[in-house]
Amino acid sequence: MINLEYTLEILQKLCTTPSPSGMTSEVMKIIESEFNKLGMVVSYNNKGGLLTYYKGKNQSAAKAIIAHADTLGAMVKEIKGSGRLSITMVGGYMPQSIECENCVIHTGGGKSYTGTFYTTKPSVHVHQDARTQERTIEGLEIAIDEKVFTKKDVEELGIDVGDFISFDSRFRVTESGFVKTRHLDDKASVAIILGACKYMKENNIIPEKDIQLFITNHEEVGHGASHGIDDSVAELLCVDMGALGVGQNSDEYTVSICAKDGGGPYDLELRNRLVKLAKEIGAEYKVDIYPFYGSDGGAALRAGRNLKVGLIGPGVYASHAYERTHVDSITNTAKLLLAYMQQ
Repeated sequence: MINLEYTLEILQKLCTTPSPSGMTSEVMKIIESEFNKLGMVVSYNNKGGLLTYYKGKNQSAAKAIIAHADTLGAMVKEIKGSGRLSITMVGGYMPQSIECENCVIHTGGGKSYTGTFYTTKPSVHVHQDARTQERTIEGLEIAIDEKVFTKKDVEELGIDVGDFISFDSRFRVTESGFVKTRHLDDKASVAIILGACKYMKENNIIPEKDIQLFITNHEEVGHGASHGIDDSVAELLCVDMGALGVGQNSDEYTVSICAKDGGGPYDLELRNRLVKLAKEIGAEYKVDIYPFYGSDGGAALRAGRNLKVGLIGPGVYASHAYERTHVDSITNTAKLLLAYMQQ
């Protein structure tokens, strides 16, 4: 089985490395380094997506495995006269999910400044309607952790419209095995893929077919896997989170196998094969449907690729907010991924 200590260690490193869609070069260098340690050569497409191969007995990439390293984030939309910043979202999330959270503003000149997201009416002692203020992105602003009182003060720091903003991940693992952090979507899957490749390399396991591994960096904005999959690939397995909540079948302890998302059903033959494989190896699983969800598989299909597409992943509670999963879900996902890779 994969080394859980390694997987959690790399997961923490990934989650605490800022990488909102459009600003992912640093996290990709970390992933590249881990693949290089395994003797795997990495290349990039023009959009910055990372590509590598796990060589099999059959020297043609008949299948690909995809996860994404980009995350939710924001950008500076306006520097207000008060010295506060208004923002625009990168990716889709509830504005209230970042209220009172810490963040980092990354300037075009290479400097970084910390700050905090507040509503424009943050105190019940001052604003009578603080509790009832509608939570919209327009009602949020960043208080920069610098002595700034005017727009000019902020501009003199080097902050400008279009600068990226990353969220404090608040990564932690509890004694009971819960992993709580922002960006489990989808850095948990990237860590699982690295853990699986490490296990296979250390145990000299050669899969039946070449596997193209693709870590995309624009999934949260909808076009991660729209380009980059080899023409020889006929089957694509996305490794992405299972979204948990009321009415869902998934949980935080099993591997989620997606039957359908907002774009429609996943390939039935591949889904049945994944279920059969999970049963054979004893990986605890749940099949589920995610009606307000999309993946890199959908991006590939919309781009016209002729692929069978499946999706598995750890169950993640409170997706696109401060997320939570359990090491059991990580382990069960890794079990199923390892078995699939060896076919």
